[in-house]
Amino acid sequence: MPAPQNSPYISFPNNAAEVLAHWQELFGGTLDITLYDDLPDLSGFPFTPPPGTVAHGTLTGGLLTVAGGDGIGEPGQELPPLESEVYSFLVGLDAVDQAHTLIDTVTAAGGRVAMPFALAPWGDHYGQVVDRYGVMFALVVAGNAESAESAESAESAESAESAEKA
Repeated sequence: MPAPQNSPYISFPNNAAEVLAHWQELFGGTLDITLYDDLPDLSGFPFTPPPGTVAHGTLTGGLLTVAGGDGIGEPGQELPPLESEVYSFLVGLDAVDQAHTLIDTVTAAGGRVAMPFALAPWGDHYGQVVDRYGVMFALVVAGNAESAESAESAESAESAESAEKA
């Protein structure tokens, strides 16, 4: 039996192409977008999508896997914004330096730090950033991961110690 695969599916408030492209810039990966305009036949479809509306998009292969499309509301209905404190994306990273680089990338692109990235009481490094659309990304590096700088310092100390013993 194949392993189950899952990802969040978001009904974007008519900005799916823009947000997914932004997330691709931040997190890497491959972005595939299908517009309703690209579909050959919408006869019998329960609604008429506005021109340029995203039917389905996927971002895969980077630090984030997500799918979604533009939400289609009733005429005159305002769709809810992406910004919310009831959800976030948890992004696991391999090294502390990688997390700091990602934080710099998100904030340089109009985001902000919601919780400083630091060693957490449970032993992992953890912090939160919010992108320019108000979406929170919680970043975590396992407690046994080291930054490249820490690893180099440890190697230098071991080399010096070995040289002293020789």
